[in-house]
Amino acid sequence: MAQSTIALYSGTIPNSKPSSVQETSVTLPNGGVRISNVVQPTLTVFRAPAATANGTAVIICPGGGYARLSIDHEGYDVAKRLNEIGITAFVLKYRLPNDASQPDKTTAPLLDAQQALRLVRQRAADYGVNPARVGIMGFSAGGHLAATAGTHLNQSAAAAPDRTSVRPDFLVLIYPVISLSDSLMHAGSRTNLLGASPSAQQIREYSNELQVSAQTPPTFLVHAQDDKSVPVQNSLRFYEACLRRNVPAEMHLYPKGGHGFGLTNKTTKDDWMQRLQNWFDANGWLTK
Repeated sequence: MAQSTIALYSGTIPNSKPSSVQETSVTLPNGGVRISNVVQPTLTVFRAPAATANGTAVIICPGGGYARLSIDHEGYDVAKRLNEIGITAFVLKYRLPNDASQPDKTTAPLLDAQQALRLVRQRAADYGVNPARVGIMGFSAGGHLAATAGTHLNQSAAAAPDRTSVRPDFLVLIYPVISLSDSLMHAGSRTNLLGASPSAQQIREYSNELQVSAQTPPTFLVHAQDDKSVPVQNSLRFYEACLRRNVPAEMHLYPKGGHGFGLTNKTTKDDWMQRLQNWFDANGWLTK
């Protein structure tokens, strides 16, 4: 279970303005929780048991089309699974783009992801994690946010950043929104992030397959071929871009599964979390 929830910012929240926007939380008939209108971003901490903690940390960005956060099955549930393999997890309740509460809604989610990376590294000793082993993981639109954090390394959204690195040490992208191009985009995510009529420059800037560089962190991808919400080509294009830039990448594709399956793709006996554990192990991230 979560040990604590901490505010992402200790003082004034950057890129925010007074508004009447209030956070809402809805519990679905199946018990799922959806959070919208986030004004106060937080990190919910799931510390790995002391006996098995290995020093690796993962910041988890739930999906929801930049309109809401599927905070349970793409957040808390995943954190608990990561704890089982000794990883300390942090579920990021990031601000969703909102013109009413943010002067620049396009950069608000990235600012929060960068601050999460900064905060976990600054408090690494408190959480028993290695500041050189802090990665970021995202599902769907949360995958877009994680990929943005891993590719926009020269763009600090903070007004006065300190010297703490905001580069993730690895990316885990699960059925991610990657491209905001007309042919591959998830329309809701693009509209919510960039507005109804984004410029060609904005579309290019936030199409992360075009932003991969040699500095992009090692990446693990999972997608289903029959995903009708976010075409599988999103992951394919990012993987190809990693190959071109000699970025280590591993990708697992499933014929079926659709979109939003979270931890369990019910169409296969294969467990992608086991594949992820193997990848962590191969890279030394499960060694104390």
